[in-house]
Amino acid sequence: MKEGSLLLADLRENLAGDEKSRLSPLACLSQESIRRKEESRQGYRQPFAKDADRILHAKAYTRYIDKTQVFSLIDNDHITHRVLHVQLVSRIARTAGRFLGLNEDLVEAIALGHDIGHPPFGHEGEHILDRLCQAHGLPGFRHNIQSVQFLDRIEKQGTGWNLTLQVLDGILCHDGEANLIRLVPARQREKSFSHFDHLVQKDAFVQRLVPMTLEGCLVRLADTIAYIGRDIEDAIELNLITRQDLPAACGKILGRSNGTIVHNLVSDLITNSAHLRQSDIDINSSSDYIGFSENIGTALLELKEFNYERIYRNPLFKPDFKRIHSCYEQLFSYYLDQLMRESLSKKAKRSFWHSMSESYLTNHAPAALVRDYLAGMTDKFFLHQAEQLGCDVPERKCIVN
Repeated sequence: MKEGSLLLADLRENLAGDEKSRLSPLACLSQESIRRKEESRQGYRQPFAKDADRILHAKAYTRYIDKTQVFSLIDNDHITHRVLHVQLVSRIARTAGRFLGLNEDLVEAIALGHDIGHPPFGHEGEHILDRLCQAHGLPGFRHNIQSVQFLDRIEKQGTGWNLTLQVLDGILCHDGEANLIRLVPARQREKSFSHFDHLVQKDAFVQRLVPMTLEGCLVRLADTIAYIGRDIEDAIELNLITRQDLPAACGKILGRSNGTIVHNLVSDLITNSAHLRQSDIDINSSSDYIGFSENIGTALLELKEFNYERIYRNPLFKPDFKRIHSCYEQLFSYYLDQLMRESLSKKAKRSFWHSMSESYLTNHAPAALVRDYLAGMTDKFFLHQAEQLGCDVPERKCIVN
């Protein structure tokens, strides 16, 4: 009988061979994975499956549990939080990926990690932190870049999880509110970490990025599928809109409930992208894309505009964000002052980030340390810290339909 390590190696090789025969010729195979640092221990898991496990065990993933998806400061157990959203994205993307012959492990890892960089209070918190970063000489704040920052440079005391390039690329490029119903992977990119690091430092702030793999493109589309109907259900739960408010054409084509909307969007995505299963498809062909049909895609864009107008941009849904903005400013100033005081007294920067390595603390400017600390907070911890500082903290409201 073979020794355990040899047996596991054989089984892993069998899985790699199974991918070649089972997946689409345009899928990203596990053997194509690229890591920043070589790892001596292979183990039994394939690379992208290992990445998904690492993200699940990240401290930043644990903090998803109390991070706003859309609606903040509301005590209602039926309202979506960030932790549920990423699970929905993962499930939707994996289901579609299975039908299309894409790599489910890669899909899952990207989906689970894609929103880890969101700060307290969702996109509103992101806008506030963006202004504060620029005011303190930092690049603007983007949650997709912060997700990479957490997983690649902050977790594990500043050493990061050494995730694969394909996973980090999918996370970096997941965010795209441009009106695209079809995505073509940016396969022309150099597959190197030097190019990826360049994107993180510069291009991610000035241009729309497209994932290098079809799996990354799928997660980006699944992100919209996961939130579009779910946010409507949350708004209905809070008596902010009614089901009859939805545009008539959208209701007829996509449905008026989250379940029906998800079913119709995923069915169309699979049907319209079924060419990916062709065994003779070529990576340089015009079929190297994933997306919706024109009819469904048009209805989705109309529904998205409805959500923006009636939910996301509606100031009535954000009654306490002036106080949240003030709390952000005061906390940022307080932590920055603490770091500057310790720097002047030549003490280690240990007011917060107690577990971080000296390398991380040395290689980041004080304002960047504050940015990372604030971005990692849950809503509850943010409010607790603000209250300790004497800020005018808004209260959570209990709203039950």
